[in-house]
Amino acid sequence: MSDNARKSAVSVNQMTARLPFAKEPEKALNLLEAAAAAPFRPDEDAILHHLFPDLSGNDLKSAKDVRESLRQAIRDKVLNPALSAERLALLRAEMTRQNVDGFIVPLNDEFHGEAAPACSERLKWLTGFTGSAGVAAVLKDKAAIFVDGRYTLQVRNEVDTDLFTPRHVSNEPMPDWLRENMKAGETLAVDPWLHTESGMAALHRIANEMQVALKPVEKNLIDAVWADRPPAPLALVVPQGDTFSGQSSAEKRAKIAAELSKKGVDASVHTLPDVIAWLLNIRGADLPCTPFALGFAILNKDETVDLYMDGRKLSRQLSEHLGNAVRLHEPSEFEAGLDALGGKKVQIDPLVTSQWITDRLTSAGASITHADDPCLLPKAIKNDVEIEGTRSAHIRDGAAVAKFLHWLSENAGGGAVDELNAEAKLRAFRSEGENFRDLSFPTISGAGPNGAIVHYRASEKSNRPLEKGNLYLVDSGAQYLDGTTDITRTVAIGSPSAEMRHRFTLVLKGHIAIAMAVFPKGTTGNQLDPLARAPLWSAGLDYDHGTGHGVGSYLSVHEGPQRISKAPSNVALTPGMIISNEPGYYKAGAYGIRIENLVTVREIDAGPEAEREIYGFETLTFAPIDRNLIDRDLLSEAERRWLDSYHAEVWNKLTPLVNAEVAKWIEEVTAPI
Repeated sequence: MSDNARKSAVSVNQMTARLPFAKEPEKALNLLEAAAAAPFRPDEDAILHHLFPDLSGNDLKSAKDVRESLRQAIRDKVLNPALSAERLALLRAEMTRQNVDGFIVPLNDEFHGEAAPACSERLKWLTGFTGSAGVAAVLKDKAAIFVDGRYTLQVRNEVDTDLFTPRHVSNEPMPDWLRENMKAGETLAVDPWLHTESGMAALHRIANEMQVALKPVEKNLIDAVWADRPPAPLALVVPQGDTFSGQSSAEKRAKIAAELSKKGVDASVHTLPDVIAWLLNIRGADLPCTPFALGFAILNKDETVDLYMDGRKLSRQLSEHLGNAVRLHEPSEFEAGLDALGGKKVQIDPLVTSQWITDRLTSAGASITHADDPCLLPKAIKNDVEIEGTRSAHIRDGAAVAKFLHWLSENAGGGAVDELNAEAKLRAFRSEGENFRDLSFPTISGAGPNGAIVHYRASEKSNRPLEKGNLYLVDSGAQYLDGTTDITRTVAIGSPSAEMRHRFTLVLKGHIAIAMAVFPKGTTGNQLDPLARAPLWSAGLDYDHGTGHGVGSYLSVHEGPQRISKAPSNVALTPGMIISNEPGYYKAGAYGIRIENLVTVREIDAGPEAEREIYGFETLTFAPIDRNLIDRDLLSEAERRWLDSYHAEVWNKLTPLVNAEVAKWIEEVTAPI
């Protein structure tokens, strides 16, 4: 027995000894490890009561203690940059065994949502990179990691650049690197579960051009060498009632199925976690900061659904909620479910569906039609109940943020407040709110130069105090049963420099331009994007991220297909869509600035002479914008009026939810400019 195996065996024996309530301790330990593989949630003990109905008292405490020990072990198993060289060597040895010259390591899992469970964090395990977008290419003697503009600084802080060459995914794309480093006749391996059909088509074009063989592997090469890979997460799946969803699952299924029938389609295959959650009005906790349950679904034209999901995590009330029209299967039966579609016309979205699924349907004899996932647009266009819910959630969330900003004003700058304890304080204020379930993403709490890292995550190693003369950028949000929030505020700690005030005001002007925009029906986000950038452009400045992303209703904080960005889009902004408004500016090594509110698209009364249907935005987010950072002389009269009107609403909406001291502070910081 190896040293690692011996240590593991000792650990198992120690853990099982702490489970006196279990008749089968090892089986109980496996269940607890799967529960530990799901991220922390305030209500996460529900899965323990579901798995072990008789747990109480000391037995419950023992189970929770073991789960927490296992959770820490899982974190250590996945993220350990010190082992990157060893892990890269293991991967290359496996490449040699499989007789391949290269392997692509995407961030995706088989569900192709935004986040992945610990068992699928292969890119993090291999490289140490913790960002939300990236891909690595590994050859026998070279490797590179490709990230977008949000992560060009972060990747160099997290990844050993002697092992992986960092490259900008747009300026130095992976195809160029492969052309430079692979030879004709070599073999590039890929896991078809982790590449979408459209992604695989692009890889085929590159491989054909290079005269390189593209080889799908049956088992992921990293999985083959990841000896202590965590299990799939196990968290309770519960109904999301019509009180919050505003529309029953049966109504949604009927509408989408009718659209499929009109096109002569027999079934559509769905893997996106947010789509399945929306379609079936269910919520789970398999992923960090998002209420999703991982699984696969097949929607049939007769309005029935075949749902492939681990039965151990389905709550007892779920069967009644789903009804007879939703048939439950174990994930292991998904392959047979696809085979049963042989001879039928099946719709898939090539942008989000694994190549493995396409290949399976093809081999089964299905006729495949390609189209956008039919749930994406209906999910993005919120109904009246969802819009009203998110309004309410944002007011409660704004009160929590105001309490935090007031606390910051009294405590920051003296050396006692740092990024991590500020982040914890903000979470504590939010957790007091009605319907709070979790954060909507890991808080970005960046002081001074850390604020210039667009998707920064504070750690014990990087943690900085909030020092006078610096800017503090905090980008955060929460999941409430009635809505999802996302807000960024930039705060001056002490007296800001003239440059800071100038650039903050340029960002504010861009933010106000989006907030005040009016536009005809059919306008897309890329048409509005220049409004946010124009003030910065006039000073020779810009930012390297989108201006706005879609947001769900107690779903994902990043939701498509709507967006505001430079990237071309054919998706028109439509009433009911929720989207962020977040221009920024980042000075590497110095500070970062971002101002973010969420807005919803609404109809605008353009008057009796209007010849077109006109839309605009309703701001949903309410919290003070730091007036100490505003150069009033740079604002137009219209911009000043907008800011004063916005701050008046902040005062009006938030003061009923805070104590007298915080209310007085809000009144002071929202006074007319």
